[in-house]
Amino acid sequence: MNDRIYVCHTFYHAYISFLKELALREKAANEGRDYGDATMVLSKLSNDFKDSKKRFLDSGIFKEVLDYDEKREDAFPGLEKYKKPGNMLVKTFNRIILTSKFAKALEADVPCDFKKYKDIYVFCDADPIGTYLNKHRIRYHAVEDGLNNLHYIDLPRVKDPKLFNFKKFLSRNLNLIVMSDGYGKYCVDMEVNNIAGHKYPRKNFVEVPRKELSDRLTDEDKKILTKAFIADYDKLEELIKEMGDDDKILILTDPLCTLDVRERIFKDIIKMYEKEGRIFLKPHPRDKLDYKTIFSQYPQFDATVPMEILNFIPGVRFKKAIGVLTEMKAITFADEAIRLGADFMDAYEEPSIHRQNEYI
Repeated sequence: MNDRIYVCHTFYHAYISFLKELALREKAANEGRDYGDATMVLSKLSNDFKDSKKRFLDSGIFKEVLDYDEKREDAFPGLEKYKKPGNMLVKTFNRIILTSKFAKALEADVPCDFKKYKDIYVFCDADPIGTYLNKHRIRYHAVEDGLNNLHYIDLPRVKDPKLFNFKKFLSRNLNLIVMSDGYGKYCVDMEVNNIAGHKYPRKNFVEVPRKELSDRLTDEDKKILTKAFIADYDKLEELIKEMGDDDKILILTDPLCTLDVRERIFKDIIKMYEKEGRIFLKPHPRDKLDYKTIFSQYPQFDATVPMEILNFIPGVRFKKAIGVLTEMKAITFADEAIRLGADFMDAYEEPSIHRQNEYI
């Protein structure tokens, strides 16, 4: 039996996996015991991890790092017929069949035997892995997709606000369908950064503050993280030298709206702050807008580096860090971190899109 496995869909997920393992290693050392080993799984579903696999493995924190060619329902011919419109009874019956067939179809691509691990951590059980684990009766720990993510959206309630309790019963009690974010029958618990202030707190919430995980990092831990997540440190050092001593503003992008609207959003944000200091950009890893071409006059950090890693790099300091819907509370490399939020986004898209919890 192996110890732990982490299923990651984003660089942030990988970063939190490192934090959790580093904390476990320190705790075990203090207690004079072996802390076991861990496996990391990198899903190709929504993110290109590029050459990160080798660097993650070379860190020595994980025994193995596996690729996972995870697929959505539309990748399997024949499943689309179970998504046809109909009355509530027909749609529910079709969803039950779809869930079962989809879980079966997923078997061919899973990268390992999950039943051989004591603890499984899944950062986004809304993705197919959640369906696979529940329908194969494999217990796992769900982990918040992003920092304080569930404060802003309770996805199952958003998807089925009128039938939520009925569908939760089908998922949590009967395992006939699978609901995400810890509502699955075989989800042991739902790990979140902070329970306080949740609009829909649950009995299976487990609070693991990210700040506690990052505050305990040693200098050696920080070196491990920077080597693991920064592909070209020489290029980063050149950018840091270019920063100088003037006031600097870092703008963190988000994969928002359509590309044309997104371009307008970040041009507007630059206009809002360019008089306060020199503008730098940090594109989001999943943001497909071509910032290097459209915003070529502004220095840019590598999109694949999680913003939290900038906390650990000497010489990186900003007057302000600006985000739109990105949670900014983990940032320590700026004197002020500003999340523009839903009020700002109201001018660019239908408010219900980014105020989903409010519309339940």
